Amino acid sequence: MTTPESALVIGGGFSGTSAALELAKRGVRVDLVEISAEWGSYGAGISIGGPTLRALRTLGVLDRYLAEGAAFDGTDVLTAEGRPLAALPTPRVAGDDVPGNGAIMRPTLQRILSEAAVAAGVRAHLGSTATDLIDDGDGVTAVLTDGSRDRYDVVVAADGLYSRTRRTLFPDIPGPRYSGQGVWRAVLPLDPAIDHTTLWVGDDLKVGLNPVSDREMYLFVNENIPVHRRVPDDELLPRLGALLERFTDPRVRSARDHLSGTSLISFRPLEGLLVSTPWHAGRVVLIGDAVHATTPHLASGAGIGIEDAIVLAEELSSGGEVEDALAAFERRRWDRCAMVVRNSGRLGEIEITGGDRHEHADLMDASFTALLQPI
Repeated sequence: MTTPESALVIGGGFSGTSAALELAKRGVRVDLVEISAEWGSYGAGISIGGPTLRALRTLGVLDRYLAEGAAFDGTDVLTAEGRPLAALPTPRVAGDDVPGNGAIMRPTLQRILSEAAVAAGVRAHLGSTATDLIDDGDGVTAVLTDGSRDRYDVVVAADGLYSRTRRTLFPDIPGPRYSGQGVWRAVLPLDPAIDHTTLWVGDDLKVGLNPVSDREMYLFVNENIPVHRRVPDDELLPRLGALLERFTDPRVRSARDHLSGTSLISFRPLEGLLVSTPWHAGRVVLIGDAVHATTPHLASGAGIGIEDAIVLAEELSSGGEVEDALAAFERRRWDRCAMVVRNSGRLGEIEITGGDRHEHADLMDASFTALLQPI
């Protein structure tokens, strides 16, 4: 068989939109269904490492990323008072002309990807999803929420951590596991003193600041919280401000002083999921958070999902049978994705238990080194 002629992508996040884009670039007729009425993402920043910048270059959107996001070299790790602990290198794996690290607003990255997908010919159906997938071995008939149906050579399910498709295909797989940490996020005016990723490590908190454009920066705080819980909206601002009071570095104090009701403050419990292969059943395959959702300790969750999209499109274009291509995709992705999920989880465990900081530093270094390898 040649490259599939048609594909349905379920889920319009970073992984799904990237899969739709890369398949469309290869001549596949792609429909994308996104259950939300808007093709967007919540208003927070996202850290982007060199391997993800490399993936964005493959997708053909790196220039737009560099124009609208931020790219820089290096990561500094400091104590709560601002004393240096480590300076982490960020090799330029996306090219000598591209810095090795970066960050961008999530809605901005989503817009860049979705506009590129539409320009490549992807047909997006917002406020819709698949309610039934009927795989007869030669193709998949998808029934959508509006009752319409169409037939596809392959279906790519990128419907996230709580994937309905995963529950349907593999009902015995356990759901996501709470990590014992939560992450606070906020967006602030850019401090000229923050021109690259800077992390501060306290006894039970980790604070980070990243530029996300030439005007704004992204604040995140990892907090150890034994019980999975939500924070009411009216408590977000005062509670985040109180957490930052423990850090005396002037840059963190300035960030705290600039927090306001317009800072897009959010809090999310951190959950993880790693599904053993196979990730496909017949002609339906799961990618991204649907099978390997990670905590953000390696800033690689979105990146490995975007990489999934690229590798999947490569294998489906290899000229073999669809199910053989899906199995080859899984073989190429398993070790890398499992490493990110497991090592991110271990980093969180070390932070929660107050474990060995040398192990933490060594594991981060080994993980980032592994991620530099080609996909």
